[in-house]
Amino acid sequence: VPAGAQIVVVRWLGYRPREVPVSIVADQTVTVDVAMESQPVSLAEIVVEGVSRTPERVVEAPAAVAVVSPEVARDLSSTGQAPKAVANLPGADVTQSGVNDFNVNARGFNSTLNRRVLVLQDGRDLALAFLGSQEWSALTLPLEDIGRIEMVRGPGSALYGANAFSGVLNITTPAAREVVGTKLSLAGGELSTFKGDLAHAGVTSDGRFGYRLNAGYYRSDSWSRSRTNLGDLRREYAEAVDTSETPVNAPTPGFELVPLAGQTKSGTPGLPGAATGDPDPLQNVYGSGRFDYYADNGAAFTVEGGAARTENEVFVTGIGRVQVNKALRPWARATWAAPQYNIMAWWSGRNTLDPQVALASGAPLEETSHIVHGEVQFNERFAQDRLKLVVGASARTYLVDTEGTLMRLADDDRSDEYYSGYAQLEYEITPQVRIVGAARIDESNLYDLEFSPKGAIVISPTPDHSFRVTINRAFQTPNYSEFFLNAPAGPPADFSLLEAGLRASPLGPVLAGVPQGELFDNSAAVPVRARGNADLEVEHVTSLEVGYKGQPDPRLFIAVDGYWSRLTNFVTDLLPGINPAFPAWTSPEQVPEQFRDALEGAVRQTLLDFGQPIAALGLTRLENGQTAIVVSYGNAGQVDEYGVEFSFGVWATRELRFDANYTLFEFDVDEASVAQGDELLPNTPKHRVNLAVGYQGRQGFDFRVAAQFVDGYDWAAGVFQGPIPSRQVIDLSVGYQINPYVRIHALATNLLDQERYQIFGGSLVGRRILGGITATY
Repeated sequence: VPAGAQIVVVRWLGYRPREVPVSIVADQTVTVDVAMESQPVSLAEIVVEGVSRTPERVVEAPAAVAVVSPEVARDLSSTGQAPKAVANLPGADVTQSGVNDFNVNARGFNSTLNRRVLVLQDGRDLALAFLGSQEWSALTLPLEDIGRIEMVRGPGSALYGANAFSGVLNITTPAAREVVGTKLSLAGGELSTFKGDLAHAGVTSDGRFGYRLNAGYYRSDSWSRSRTNLGDLRREYAEAVDTSETPVNAPTPGFELVPLAGQTKSGTPGLPGAATGDPDPLQNVYGSGRFDYYADNGAAFTVEGGAARTENEVFVTGIGRVQVNKALRPWARATWAAPQYNIMAWWSGRNTLDPQVALASGAPLEETSHIVHGEVQFNERFAQDRLKLVVGASARTYLVDTEGTLMRLADDDRSDEYYSGYAQLEYEITPQVRIVGAARIDESNLYDLEFSPKGAIVISPTPDHSFRVTINRAFQTPNYSEFFLNAPAGPPADFSLLEAGLRASPLGPVLAGVPQGELFDNSAAVPVRARGNADLEVEHVTSLEVGYKGQPDPRLFIAVDGYWSRLTNFVTDLLPGINPAFPAWTSPEQVPEQFRDALEGAVRQTLLDFGQPIAALGLTRLENGQTAIVVSYGNAGQVDEYGVEFSFGVWATRELRFDANYTLFEFDVDEASVAQGDELLPNTPKHRVNLAVGYQGRQGFDFRVAAQFVDGYDWAAGVFQGPIPSRQVIDLSVGYQINPYVRIHALATNLLDQERYQIFGGSLVGRRILGGITATY
C-alpha cells in the first residue's frame, strides 16, 4: 500500500460496509482492526468481473449475470463435477451425458460437445484445441477452492471474441494470500466414488510473497454401458421412457463395434455381440502450483501451472461415443496485474497418452495440441471517474497434430494464428444513467475479419435498482473437426446384396464390364467416413436484451431479463449430401455412359426403400475416386429465438434463504436447413424451473435442498436423434462444523434416483450419495 493517508473499505455479505482512514508510513507495517456491524444481507453488493472485464456491482452490470454462491460450490465439491454448480442458475442449460461429460449452454441450440459458452479460468480458455469444447474432468482445482464462478448470459464477442456466442462462464481462483493454511478433504460413496484433495498456501517476507499448492485424486464407476448388441440403446433407455409409446432411434449402424474399456465382446469381430466384464473406472489425478509476488503499488505478479491426467471418460460426439483411455492436460500461466493494466500469457496442452477410441468404428484417435496465448489490457478512468475505458489486444497460436487419425495428413500437424483488438467505453451521463459501448475485431488465417459491436444503456434510479437495454453481435467459428475432420463414422457397409440385386435386375447387362464385387470398388466393405468442410462460414448472432436487477427490500433480490436473437449460418451436424466437395456417387467407367444415370438412380432409390437414407444421400467418391459413404458439415438455417429469465433470492431470516428462477425459451425457424433429413432443433426445453432453500446455522449445522423441473423436448445432434423425457431432480446437501477446523458433510444428487438421459445418446444419470470430511489448519 503506498505511503500516506489511505482509506480501507471493508465489505462482507451480511454486514454494513465500513470505511476506515489509515496512515501508512514507508517501510512499516500497520495493522487495522475493524469491527463489522451486522445488517440484512445486501445481495446487490456482489461484485462481478466477467461482464465488462473490470469489477462492478452485479446490480449495475450491463448484461444478464448470475454468481454461484460459495456454499453451493463447497457442497458440490465432493462430486468433482464443476458444471453442476451452474446447473441451477437462471438461464443456464446444463445437460449431462456421463459422470464428467457435461454441456454448458445458455439461450438455446445446445449440442453434444457444446462450445457456445466460452469458459475461462483466470482468463485462460479451458477449451480443447481440436473440438473447442470442455473436458471438465481436467480441472486442476476442486470446486471448494475456486474463488468465484460467474455465468454471463448473452453474446459476449465484443470483449471476448470467438465462441462467446451465448455467454461466458468466468471462473476466478483466489490469490495465495487469500487462502493461507492447509486443507485436507476426503469424500466417497455410491458408484464406488473416492475423492481426496490436499491444499496448502502460505505467505513469506512480511506478506510480500505467496504460494499455493494442491493435489487431488478422483475415482468413480460410470453410468455408461456398452452398446455392442443390436437394440442395446433401446434397452438402456427403456428404464427412462415407455418405448412402446415413445420411439427411440438407435444410432447408425445400430450397435458399437467396441465395448467400454475393461470389457470384452463375445461373438464374431465386426458383428453384434454381448459385452461382458466390468468397465474400468474413471480416474483423474491432478495438481497445480501458484507463486505470487505482491508489489508496493497494488500490482501482483503470478506464475502458476498444473496438469490433470484423465482416464476412461466417455463423450458423446457427432460420430457416436468416444472413450478417452488416458489423456494428459498440462497448462501454465503468467500475469502481471496492476491497477491500470494487465499483461498475461498462458499455454494449454493436450496429449493423448493412450489412443481414445471411437466406439462405433473401433478407430483409434490421437491428439497432441497446444494453445499459446498472449494478451495485454489497459484500464483507465477519466473525467472524475465518469468515463471508464478498457482496451486490449491478444494473439493466439493453435498447434494441432492428430497423426492422421482425425484429419488428412495434408491438413494435419498444423499451426494457426488468431489476432484481436477490443475496447469498451463507459460514460456516466448522470449519476443515474450510464451508456456502454464496446467493439472487437478478430482475424485468423482460418476466417475473415470479424467485427463484434455492443451497445448498452443502464439506468439506475437508486443504487439498488437498475434497468438496461443492450444490443450486441457475436460469432462462433467452426472448430477443427468441422473444418478438417477425416475419421471413420462407423464400420464399413456391406453392399454385396445390393450389387447382387442390381445384377439380377434389368440393369444387369450394363454391369457386364464391372468385375464381380467391385461395383462399389469393394462392395463388401464400403467405408463410412466423417469429413470436414474447409469452406464453412462463421455463425453469427445478433441479440436485443432488456433487463432489470434490483433489491426492493434489503433481504430480497430480483432479476428479470428478456431477449430476442437472430442466429444465422448454422453449422449443421454431420449429415449426408450437404458438402459440395462430395457430390452424389457416379458409376464406374466400365458402365456405358447412356445407362449411368439409370444405375445411379436405382442405387439411391433401393437404399431409400430399405430405410438407409444416410447411405443413399451420402454415397459418393473420395478425392482418390474411391467409393464411400460420407457425412459432413454445411451452413444452413436462420432462426429467431426469444425468451425470459426470472430469478429472485430472499433471506427469510439471517440463516434461511430461498432462491427460485424460471426460464422460458421459444424459437421460430425462418429458413430451414437445406440438407435433406436435417431437422433444425434447439435441443433446449421450453420451460425450466429451479427452486432452492439453504440454511446456514450459527451452531455449525447447514443444509441445502435444490429442485429442478425441466420440460421434455426433442434432440437432434449427429447420429443421435430422439426425444428427451422431462425430469424432476432433487439434490440435498447437509453439513456440520464440528469445530473451527473440522467439517463433516454429505450430499445426494438426484436424491429420488429418477433415471433420465439428458442428451440423446448419453448415459442414464442416476442417484449418487457421497459423504466426506474436510479439515483445515
